[in-house]
Order: sequence, then structure tokens, then C-alpha cells
Amino acid sequence: MKSSESLSHMLGKLLLQYNHIMTTAESCTGGGIAAAITDIAGSSAWFDRAFITYSNEAKQEMIGIQLTTLEQYGAVSEQVVEEMVQGAIANSNATIGVSVSGIAGPGGGSEEKPVGTVCFAWADDEGWMRVETCHFAGDRSQVRDCATQHALQVMHDYLVSKTAEGLV
Repeated sequence: MKSSESLSHMLGKLLLQYNHIMTTAESCTGGGIAAAITDIAGSSAWFDRAFITYSNEAKQEMIGIQLTTLEQYGAVSEQVVEEMVQGAIANSNATIGVSVSGIAGPGGGSEEKPVGTVCFAWADDEGWMRVETCHFAGDRSQVRDCATQHALQVMHDYLVSKTAEGLV
């Protein structure tokens, strides 16, 4: 797996090449994805903004997550991250985005959603949507690092696949 800096650099080139503007909606990573992206000089050409929506209230107020979705599925759910990425794109100048919500630990886990459970959603303004849940091992820092790396990797791989298919 490539380093976050290397991935961010390659992702930035793809986003810039195809005139995409990116946004993030982050909970458990606390801005880690946006930080990895903005560590790259010139990222303002392809990155619009980050929503750090750690609390349920922030998720509702900043990006329009429905209270009923939070109550029914919980903040760490595929349903919530799907709404998060859609809300981030709708409330920004972005054409593509990623969202993440999870349980980094050391506490907060349950039998159903143990520490290391992280939900992701990626979407673009052309209808692409990918939603998944991963389980990462390690301490809080390792879970957050793995989540950041995974978020960048999936978006990079999606854009590479579109390029290979001639869709971009």
C-alpha cells in the first residue's frame, strides 16, 4: 500500500487532470483525510473543503444528515455515511467526495460494532456511489491512519479505473 502522501499526490493529479473538485465529510478521522490531501502543495486547485462532523449535531447541521437515519442506524453505519457524502457534495463546490464514520477506540465499541469498525462512502456528481464497512486492527491512531489510507486508495483506484475505461 502506498503512503498517504504518495496517494494524495497521485489522487491530486487525477482530480486536476479531469477537473474534479473534492470534499470530505469526516467523523472518526477528525480531518485526517483532508490533512493528507492538503499536505500536497497546490491542492487548492482540486480540493474545496472538509466537513469535520464529529458529533451527531454537526452531521445534521453542517451536511443535512436526517435525525431519523441517525436514530435508526447509528452514526457508524453505511446509511449515515451515504448521507454524509451526499451532503458534503451538496454543501460545497465539489464534484466528488468521501465520507467516513467509525469507532477508533479504545472505547465505544460493541459486539455489533467493535472498535475498528469504520464505514465509508464515496460519490461523485455523475451518480457513482460506493459504500462499505471495514474492520481495522490496532490502536486509535492505527485505525484512523488505516481509514485515511483506505479512503484515499479507493478514490484513487476509482479514478484510475475510469481513466482505463475511457470514461473520464
